[in-house]
Amino acid sequence: MSTRTPSDPGPVAKPLPHDAAALHVTGQARYVDDIPTPKGTLHLAFGLSTLARGKITAMDLAAVRASPGVVAVLTAEDLPFDNDVSPSLHDEPLLATGEVHYLGQPVFLVVATSHRAARVAARRGDIQYAPEEALLTLDAALAADSRFEDGPRIYQKGDAAAAIAACVHVIEDTFELGGQEHFYLEGQAALAQPQEDGGMIVNSSTQHPTEIQHKVAEAIGLPMHAVRVETRRMGGGFGGKESQGNALAVACAVAARQTGRCCKMRYDRDDDMTITGKRHAFRISYRAGFDAEGRIAGVEFTHLVDCGWAQDLSLPVADRAMLHADNAYAIPAIRIESHRLKTNRQSATAYRGFGGPQGMIGMERLMDHAAHCLGFDPVEIRLRNYYDAPASDAAVTTNEGGAAPRSATSPRGISEKMKDNTTPYGMEVTDFELHEITQQLMLSSDYVARRAEIAAWNASHERLKRGIAFSPVKFGISFTLTHLNQAGALVHVYQDGSIHLNHGGTEMGQGLFQKVAQVAASRFGVGLGRVKITATDTAKVPNTSATAASSGSDLNGMAVKAACDTLRDRMAAHLGAVYQQPAAAVVFAGDRVRVGTEEMSFEAAAMLCYTGRVSLSATGYYKTPSLDWDRIKGAGRPFFYFAYGAAVTEVVVDRLTGENRILRTDILHDAGASLNPALDIGQVEGAYVQGAGWLTTEELVWDDAGRLRTHAPSTYKIPACSDRPDVFNVALYEAPNREETIYRSKAVGEPPFMLGISAWLALSNAVAAFGDGYPHLNAPATAEELWRAAERLRHGV
Repeated sequence: MSTRTPSDPGPVAKPLPHDAAALHVTGQARYVDDIPTPKGTLHLAFGLSTLARGKITAMDLAAVRASPGVVAVLTAEDLPFDNDVSPSLHDEPLLATGEVHYLGQPVFLVVATSHRAARVAARRGDIQYAPEEALLTLDAALAADSRFEDGPRIYQKGDAAAAIAACVHVIEDTFELGGQEHFYLEGQAALAQPQEDGGMIVNSSTQHPTEIQHKVAEAIGLPMHAVRVETRRMGGGFGGKESQGNALAVACAVAARQTGRCCKMRYDRDDDMTITGKRHAFRISYRAGFDAEGRIAGVEFTHLVDCGWAQDLSLPVADRAMLHADNAYAIPAIRIESHRLKTNRQSATAYRGFGGPQGMIGMERLMDHAAHCLGFDPVEIRLRNYYDAPASDAAVTTNEGGAAPRSATSPRGISEKMKDNTTPYGMEVTDFELHEITQQLMLSSDYVARRAEIAAWNASHERLKRGIAFSPVKFGISFTLTHLNQAGALVHVYQDGSIHLNHGGTEMGQGLFQKVAQVAASRFGVGLGRVKITATDTAKVPNTSATAASSGSDLNGMAVKAACDTLRDRMAAHLGAVYQQPAAAVVFAGDRVRVGTEEMSFEAAAMLCYTGRVSLSATGYYKTPSLDWDRIKGAGRPFFYFAYGAAVTEVVVDRLTGENRILRTDILHDAGASLNPALDIGQVEGAYVQGAGWLTTEELVWDDAGRLRTHAPSTYKIPACSDRPDVFNVALYEAPNREETIYRSKAVGEPPFMLGISAWLALSNAVAAFGDGYPHLNAPATAEELWRAAERLRHGV
C-alpha cells in the first residue's frame, strides 16, 4: 500500500477561498439562465390558479393561444406520460387535473418564442371554478381532520405525564412559529435540449440531479439512461431546490419532446414565491416539570405542522423536528406528538435544517421560559440539563480541590449525578461537546459581566431596553432516510499529471467543490491547481443523493478519497515495481513522488504509469456506517454523529415602535477538524443571519382568500447587510470529530442556522425588561410582535 499520511497534509484544512469566488464577484459565474442556447430556443411559463380550492368547470385558452409569440399551450390532457412532479407520494401533478388546491397552482403551460411572450400569454387564460372551502389555517385543518397520516406520530421515552405531575414547578405555553421563503438569489430555472435519439439533456438549478433525471424520464416515457442532468452551480438553494425544481425541468422536457426544440423556463421572483413551497410553519405547545434546582423531569410537546397541499418532504421534515425536540438536554421522560396537517397553501418543503430548527426552538423557548419563572440564569439552567460529556474527557464537575468549573455562571457546575445519556429515540450521545464549548463562549463573550451591565442599563432607560441571550445547538448529521446516505465519485489522472474530478454533490455557493478538491489534492500530495472539478453530471456519477442534510462534504469527500486512494495505490504499486521498492515506500507529497532514493515530479510519475499501462481512472463509493433507524417506532440510530455550537446575542428594542437591532453576537461552532476554516466560518456567519431573519423579520402573510401577499422583496424582508450584528465574533471550536469522517471534519451547512435562536431569545429578554411577566413571543418577532408583547407587559395583560 502507498504511504497515506505524509508530513505535509496538502491543501486540506487550509483557509482557501471559494473556487469560483472571482467569478462570483465579477459576474462571470455561469448559471442556468446564462448558458448560451441554440437558435430557436423556446421559453415557458405556467398559467396559475386564482383560487385556493375548487373544481375547474371551464377553461378557455383561446386568448392564450392567440397571444403573440405563442407556439403551444398544454394542459394536463396534453401530457404524454406521467403528470407528476412529487418527490414522495405521487400527489403533485405538473398541471392541475380538474381541481386546484392552492392559489398559484400551475394549471396550463405556455410555450412561446420569448420569456416575456410566455409570461404575458399565461395571464390571458380564462378559467372558471366551482369554489370549495379552503383550509387556510392549522385550526381549520385540524377541525377537518385534514392530514397526511391517519393520526399523530408519537415518539416517547418514559412516562412524561407522571414525571410532570410529580414536579414542584410546571411550565406550559403555546406559540406560533412562521414559515420562511428560501429567497435564493438565483430563481428556479431549467433548460432541456432534445437529442437525436429521443433522449434529453437537462440543465437544472437543482440540489438533486438524480431526482430531476427520474422525474423527467417518467414524464417523457424513457428509461433514466436516456436523460442526462447537469448542474454546474446554483445561486443558492437552502433546500428550496431539492424538490421544487422538478416542475420546471419536467415542463421543459415535455415541451422539448413535443416541439423538437430546446426549451427553457425561469420563474420571475413573484411567480417563484407564489408557486414554490416554504419552510413548514408550526404551532408548538409544551408542558414540562422541573425540580427546585431547575432540572427537567419530564416534558410533553405537541407539534401542529402546516404541510400545505401536497406531501412533498413533510413527513421526514416533521420527523426531524421530533428528533431535535430534546436539543442539548438529557430528559428522563419525554413525549412528542406531531400532527402533519394538509392545508390549501403552497406545499411546504425542505429548508435549511429540515425541521430541526422547529423542533429545537420549542425546547429553547421552554428553557428560556423556565429560567424566567424559576429565577435561574438562562445559561445555568441549560448547563444543569445538558447531556453528560463523554467519560473519556469529562471535566471536573465541582470546584472542590481547585478544579475548573464547567459553568461560568455558577460554582456548582453540572450535576455530579450521571444522567441517562440517551435521546428520546434511544440513541446514546457519546460525543457531547457543549460543556466545553459553553465554558469557552462564556469567557470569550464576557457573558456574566455584560448581563449585569445590561440589567443596570435597562434600569435607567425607559424607552430602549437591551437584552442578551444564549442558545446551544446539538444537530444530528445524516439523512433519516437511511439509503440516501451514500455517494459516488469519478477521478481521472491524466498523463500530464492533471486531475479531473466528478462527484454526486452539487455546488450552491457553500464551497463543496473546493473542499472536495482539497481532499483530492491532499490524497495525491499535490497542489490544488492540479485538480479540476466539473459540473455534477448524472452520466458520470449515477444515483446521486440530494446535496442536503449537511452531508455533502461527509459523503462526497469520502467517496473522492476512496477513488483517489485506489489510483494512488495503483500508481504506487507500479512505481515500486519499476524501482524495485515496496509500494509502501512510495511517498506522494509536495507535488513530488519519492520512491526510495529516487524522486520525480507528479507529472513524471503519471506519465510513467501511463506508459506502463496502469489504469488512471477510478470510481469511489462511500456509505455512512452505523445507521439503524425505524421512523414508525421512533427508535434507533438515525445520525452518524452530532454537530454542536453555541451563540450569545445582544439586542436593543424600542418600546414605542418595536424596532430593534442586533448589537453583538459571539459564536463558537463545532466543525470538527475543519476542511476549510474560511469557508466554514462563512457558512456559520450566513447561517446565523438567515436563522435570525426567520425569527425576526421574515413574515409570510396570506389573505383570507389564500393569496400570498408577501411575494416580492418589497413585502418580504430578508436580512440586509445593515441587519447583521454590529459586532460579530465567530470562531470554530477546535476538536476533531470522534467518528471517522473525512479528515475528522464535521458538517457545517445546517447546524449554525439554529444559532439564530439566540437573537429571538435576546429580543424576548429585552421585552421582559418592560414589565414583570414573561413576554410569550411568537415568531417571527417582527417590530409589531415586539410592540404588542411590550404593551401586554406594561399593562399587565
